[in-house]
Amino acid sequence: MALFVTVRERRLWLWALAATVAIYSTLGLTGTLARRTSEGGDPLDVFLFFFVMGFLAMTVLAYGLQIRPRGVEIGVLLGIAMVYFMMFARMTLAERTHLIEYSVLATFVREALHEGRSWGRRIPSPGLLAIAVTTLVGTVDEFLQVFLPSRVFDPIDILFNFLAAVVTVVALAVLTWIRRRSRLGRAGRGPNLA
Repeated sequence: MALFVTVRERRLWLWALAATVAIYSTLGLTGTLARRTSEGGDPLDVFLFFFVMGFLAMTVLAYGLQIRPRGVEIGVLLGIAMVYFMMFARMTLAERTHLIEYSVLATFVREALHEGRSWGRRIPSPGLLAIAVTTLVGTVDEFLQVFLPSRVFDPIDILFNFLAAVVTVVALAVLTWIRRRSRLGRAGRGPNLA
């Protein structure tokens, strides 16, 4: 049995791996960067931090544009964007990074699992599995912080990672459901002969 059933599945898993490596590679930097941004430190540090977070957010946006939403889907996307905006507005800087990082990771993992399932792989609950994988990556990230002097293990961060995965997977499931339903509605109408 091949490791990947399609080129798209392979690409999605590679992006998930890249997101995981990016998350783990910041282990030594994030504490220092968060301190500097909260203390009004070097403007270049602050700019670079927000640039990277913006880049991750653009990844999610690019995925949303790739699916070419129409009609009700646009309304659902706007609703999801508002939920993220409200969550983002109420969070601290560190919590926001967890939301963005783990939302991106959950998106790639969920899509990779769904791609494999759509080509016949036996994956019983891709959404739940995506949440579990994303939460596991976040939990390992937190446990690694025990060994770093500039970082602190925080179980609340594990909760934020889990919540980011849940919100992302639920949002993607709603979008998929709306899209499937609108396709069925268009297919059921038949050709317009007027």
